[in-house]
Amino acid sequence: MLIFSTLGPEGSNHHFVLEQYLAALGIAQACGIALFDDFHSAARALIAGETDHVLQCAVHPAAAEITGTYRTAMAAIDAFISPSQPMALVRSKANGEGAGRVGVQPATQTYADLSGWSTVVHEPTVLAVQSGLAQGRYDAGIVFASFAAAHASRFEVVEPIGTVCDAWIVYGRQPVDEGRAVVWSDGPAARQFRARIGQSSGQGGR
Repeated sequence: MLIFSTLGPEGSNHHFVLEQYLAALGIAQACGIALFDDFHSAARALIAGETDHVLQCAVHPAAAEITGTYRTAMAAIDAFISPSQPMALVRSKANGEGAGRVGVQPATQTYADLSGWSTVVHEPTVLAVQSGLAQGRYDAGIVFASFAAAHASRFEVVEPIGTVCDAWIVYGRQPVDEGRAVVWSDGPAARQFRARIGQSSGQGGR
């Protein structure tokens, strides 16, 4: 069984996307998932042979650090795009409009207008933001829309964000590039490029 690891805890966006990735490949039933508190732990487990692959969002604040720190022992072997779980900026009904503290995972902080809150606090995961809201440590936060729906008596949506489509990186111990770009030459983007080139050529011939 292949073991894929990513950032936890269970229910995190990384966990959600990893399940989507394995399902899209048709290998979910033959794979296990290991969740880590941070990517350095996940990378060390991969290098030690305790897991087989690591999934990381390309816009995660630790992405460049992980790629550089472990470049001689692991490599990016795949990349894909995937929408996130639907998100929203929510606030506590008890604290009224604006002011106070708003919690965010750093990669999400530009998804909504946070100017109404005096202090922006970074958390490692969206689930940590949700925990902070539930515990009353934040007056607002960017969280999964399902959180607001599940706690509608305490929180209200300030700004719906919806899903965000990000790039994702899969790491392994064995490089696959062989010194050249590995490109999905028949993927949706490639077909879009060729269609636009074809349209341009047709217009030029008139």
